[in-house]
Amino acid sequence: MFRINLKIALRNLWRSKGFTLINIGGLAVGLACSLMLLLYVGYEWSYDKQFADVDRTYFTRLNLKINGKLNTTIATPNKLAATALQTIPGIENAARIAMATPDKLFSHKENNFKLKGLTVDPSFLKIFDYQFIYGDAGSALKDPNSILLTSSTAKRLFGNENPIGQSVMWDNRKPLKVAAVIEDLPKNQSIQFDILQTWALFEQENPSEKENGWGTITCMTIIKLKDKQTFAAADAAVRKLIFSKEKDTDLEAFLFPYSKLHLYDEFENGKTTGGRIDQVKLFAFLAFCVLLIASINYMNLSTARSEKRAREVGIRKAMGSSRFNLMGQFILESLLLSFAAMLIAFVLLEIFLPYFNNLLDIQIQINYHSYLFWTTLVAMVSITGLLAGSYPAFYLSSFSPTKVLKGFKGTGGSSMSIRKVLVIVQFSLSVGMIICAIIIYTQIQFMKNKPLGFERDGLVQLDIEGEWAKAGKLELFKTTLKKAGAIVSATEFASTFTEGGSITGAISWPGKAANDNSVIDYRSTGYEFTNTIGGGLLAGRDFSPEFVADTATSVMVNEQAVKTMGLKNPVGTNITWGDNPPLTIIGVVKDYSNEAIGQKPKPTLFYFNPAKSRILLLRLDPSKPLNKSVQLIRTISNRINPAYPAELKFISQGMEEQLRNEKLLSALSNIFGGFAILISCLGLLGLALYMAEQRNKEISIRKVLGADLKNILILLNKDFIKLVIFSNMIAFPLAYIFAKNWLSKYDYKIDIAIWPFLIAGLISLFISVLTVSLQTFKVAKANAIDALKYE
Repeated sequence: MFRINLKIALRNLWRSKGFTLINIGGLAVGLACSLMLLLYVGYEWSYDKQFADVDRTYFTRLNLKINGKLNTTIATPNKLAATALQTIPGIENAARIAMATPDKLFSHKENNFKLKGLTVDPSFLKIFDYQFIYGDAGSALKDPNSILLTSSTAKRLFGNENPIGQSVMWDNRKPLKVAAVIEDLPKNQSIQFDILQTWALFEQENPSEKENGWGTITCMTIIKLKDKQTFAAADAAVRKLIFSKEKDTDLEAFLFPYSKLHLYDEFENGKTTGGRIDQVKLFAFLAFCVLLIASINYMNLSTARSEKRAREVGIRKAMGSSRFNLMGQFILESLLLSFAAMLIAFVLLEIFLPYFNNLLDIQIQINYHSYLFWTTLVAMVSITGLLAGSYPAFYLSSFSPTKVLKGFKGTGGSSMSIRKVLVIVQFSLSVGMIICAIIIYTQIQFMKNKPLGFERDGLVQLDIEGEWAKAGKLELFKTTLKKAGAIVSATEFASTFTEGGSITGAISWPGKAANDNSVIDYRSTGYEFTNTIGGGLLAGRDFSPEFVADTATSVMVNEQAVKTMGLKNPVGTNITWGDNPPLTIIGVVKDYSNEAIGQKPKPTLFYFNPAKSRILLLRLDPSKPLNKSVQLIRTISNRINPAYPAELKFISQGMEEQLRNEKLLSALSNIFGGFAILISCLGLLGLALYMAEQRNKEISIRKVLGADLKNILILLNKDFIKLVIFSNMIAFPLAYIFAKNWLSKYDYKIDIAIWPFLIAGLISLFISVLTVSLQTFKVAKANAIDALKYE
C-alpha cells in the first residue's frame, strides 16, 4: 500500500507542477527562515556551556542598596574569593578577575599589538577547562611574570615559532614569560581575552589593591563548587560572608550560575528579571510563527485544489479505499513536499548564513556531525509535513463518493470558515510583525537623534600610556596639537567615555539622612572638561589652570547629583568623601547621556586628577577636514610617543555600538516580517484559487447577464478585504501590548503613535488586493461559455 501511495503522490505532484512549486517554495522559505532563527537561538543558548563543569561554576554577584532598592552588580570585594574558599566547605576553587583592565601594548621584536589582557588568579585555569596547546593549567600562571596566550595571539606575536619560554614586553616596560598557549576562544563565551596575566602582577602595578577593604568592589569573583547539590548551602554562606566581616555593610554577595551569565543579565531589586533571554524567546517564537504561516499556506493551497482531487477521492472510496488510507495518501504527499522544501531550505541556508553571521557579528556554523541537529531536522520535516497536511487530509478524505461523482459541490461553509480563520491567523501575525518592526526602528532613530547633552561628532579618545604618563609630556602633546590646528581642546578622563565607571556610597552632604544609602558615580577629569565634550554648565565653573590652588579640594556634579543631594544652591556647598578633607562644589554640569543612550544619566561627581585618568579626550578642529586632523594627531603622537601607536576611537562609534541589540532586533524583524508577509500572500493566493473554483459558474452567469470586469473584481475582492481588515483588528492590540512592554525598559522612549498601525494596515490591504486581483482578473476575463457549456 505504501508503494502505491508513493507512486500516486509522486504522479500527482509531477502533474501539478505549478501547485507543487508554489507549495515547495513557500515551505522552503518558511523552513529556511525558521532554521536560521533556530540556529541563532541555539547559538545564544550555547553560550558558556562548552566547559565540562559549568553546572558547578558560579559568578558571584553583589546586591547593594541604593535609595531603598537593591541594585545588582558583577563587581565584588577582592577579599571575597580567598575568604570564601577558606571558610565555606562546599567550595572547590575560587578566582578573581580584575575589572576594566584596559588593552595594553604587547611587543615581541618588531611585532607590536594592543591586546586584551585579563588579570586572574592561577586557580582560574582550574575552574575552566581550556584546551591547552602548550603548557598546562597547573603551572601556566604560577610565576607572577608569566602569561598565557591564545593560539591566534601567539601567531601574531611569534609567527610559527614555539612561544613557550620566550619573552613578551608588556606596556613597553616589563618583560613577561610565555608559559602556556590555548586554543582560540569561541565567540559564544562571555569571558573573552587575548592574554591571561597574573593577579600578582596586577598587585605589583597597583599596590593599594592589597589594602582594599570589604566595602571596595574592584573585581569579579568566580566560584566552583565540589558538588552542584551543595549550591543552596554554599549560596546561603556566601550571602552572610560580607556581613560577618563588616557589620554595618549594605553589601550582600550571592552565587549566580555561570551558564546563565549571558542570557540573564538584568536584575531588579536583587532578582533576575531576564535580559537577552527575552530576545532569544522572541526569536524562537518568530521562528515558530514563520513556520506556522508556511504550513497554513500548504493547507490553503491543497484545499484550493479540492475540485480537481474530488473525483479521485470518490473513485478510490468507491473502489474500497478507507478514509484512513486516503488520509495516509495526503499526509505522504505533504511529507514529500516538506522533504523537498527542506532540501531547498538547506541551499538557501548555506547561501545566506555568511551574510547572517556578518550582520550579527557571530560565528554560527552548521554542525553536520551533531545528533541533536539531525534529530531537530527530522522533527521539523515530520512536524511540518504532518501539520501542513493534516487539514487537507481530513478535509479531502471526508468527501462523499456519491456526491463528488455526481458533481462536486464542496463541503459547505465549515471548511471555508476554517480556511478564513487560517488566513486571518497568517495576516494577523504578519501585520503584527510589520507594526513592531516600524516601532522598533522609530525608537532606534529617536535614540540616535535625541540630544545627548554633549557633542559626539568630532570627539575622539586616546589611551594615556607610555610617554603620556611622564610629567609634562601630555601637556606638551596637547599644546602641540592645538598649535598644529588638529584640536581645539583636550581633557583627561577616568576611563572609556562610552562605558561605565566607578561608584561610591561614601559621599555625604548637608542634610543627608542617616538611612540614605545613595550611590554616586565618580569620574576623574582634567581642565576644559565641559568645553571638550561639548557639554554645558548650569552654574559655577569648570576646572581651570587659573584656579590651580583649589583643584585638590574642588569638585563638579551633574544635575542628577544635585537632585539626589537635594541641594538648592549647590555651588559653594561643602561635601565630604570618605576620609578626605571637605570638598567644595564649584560647578554643576548639565546632564549628558554617554553610557546608555536610552537611560537617564546617573548622579555623577567629577574631580580633578589627571594622574588617575586613563583616557585623553580630544575635540577635533571643526574647520579642518576630519582625516587631516586624525593624521596630524597620529603623526605628532608617533613623534613624541613612538613606542605606542596612536589608536584613536571615535565617540560616535561607541555610541552607535550601544544600539547594537536594538539594531539587531530591528533588522531581524524587518527581514523575517517581510518573509512572513510574502508567505502570507501565497495563503491569500490559495484562498483566491479556491474562491475562483467555487464561484466559476456564478461569475460566468453574471458576465452573461451584463456584469463588467470592474464589478466582478469588486465582488471577488471584498471578501478578502474583510478578512485582512479583521486580521488588522486582531493584530493592532497585540502589537501595541508587545511594543509597550518592549519600550518600558527605556527611560527615553517614543510615544506609540497611530501611524505605524495605519502604515501596516495599508501595506497589508495593498498587498492582499494586488495578490488576489492577479488571480481574480484571470477568472473575470475567462470565457463564460467554457464554464457553462455543460449546463
